Amino acid sequence: MTPPTNPIILSLESPDATLELVGGKGASLARLAAAGLRVPPGFHITTHAYRRFVDEYHLAGAIFAAAAQARSDDPALLEDASKQIQSLMAQGAMPSDIAASIRLWYDGLGAGDPAVAVRSSATAEDLPGMSFAGQQDTYLNVHGGGNVLDAVQRCWASLWTARAMGYRARQGIRSEDVGIAVVVQELVAADVAGILFTANPLTGARDRMTIDAAFGLGGAVVGGHVTPDSFTVDKRTGAILSQRIADKEVMTVRLAEGTREEPVPAAQRRQAALQPPQVAELARLGITFPRCWGPAWRPNGFGAASASRWMAMAAR
Repeated sequence: MTPPTNPIILSLESPDATLELVGGKGASLARLAAAGLRVPPGFHITTHAYRRFVDEYHLAGAIFAAAAQARSDDPALLEDASKQIQSLMAQGAMPSDIAASIRLWYDGLGAGDPAVAVRSSATAEDLPGMSFAGQQDTYLNVHGGGNVLDAVQRCWASLWTARAMGYRARQGIRSEDVGIAVVVQELVAADVAGILFTANPLTGARDRMTIDAAFGLGGAVVGGHVTPDSFTVDKRTGAILSQRIADKEVMTVRLAEGTREEPVPAAQRRQAALQPPQVAELARLGITFPRCWGPAWRPNGFGAASASRWMAMAAR
């Protein structure tokens, strides 16, 4: 069967999940899922859905005009432009056919309003020489079709946060050249979450990998609210070359709906989030599937935002 020219939804492992359609994060997740790794099930809401929404309400001209007023060296102008665009994005309802498709795919993840992570995935992220981690929004522990739709629309709007616009401006990326997709995935109730770098993120050395990990879901790690433990691993032997066990003050925990940050129990704060066998298993995954990742120096976040099944598995 020939795939539709402008697909609104793609399965997580779809071979059609390109950077242009599903953004950097989505494209990496598609490669991981297609390779057979235990990626939480889910689906992509493609950049066509975002552009359909923008076209439906004729927002492009006003968005680009507001963004053009901002300067990367002027935080006040960036904030003002962002507020203008956020207000524009909040005024329109999601097109009914897109909303119906998202609800249908969400219902397919399981009965009883399953908990999901709703993750932004921009087309200008996870690129060589650029680190867009955390520039757009992610929402964890979302239940129910209506709440998923609301989170998707907020992810779209987050393409135009002051931080994201300022970073793109400094990198010379035009507003007209960016789009955003959204990944919806089953949320794993991880005990530990973190980020795996398939090369040393400071030196670029490709014979080392680094694993950062902290307790709870990944929100506190990605948001920079906690200093994670850090493990450096020899890629040839899998041996831990060095480790730094941090004083982990806070962690992101699930509520009935959504998340919040709570203090880590005092007795647990200086305990290692991962034990050596768990570090070894995560390193093995990084070594075994190197072609699935984005550029080697980039953080390959198999738990950073959605508490992926690997880290959850390793932590149990």
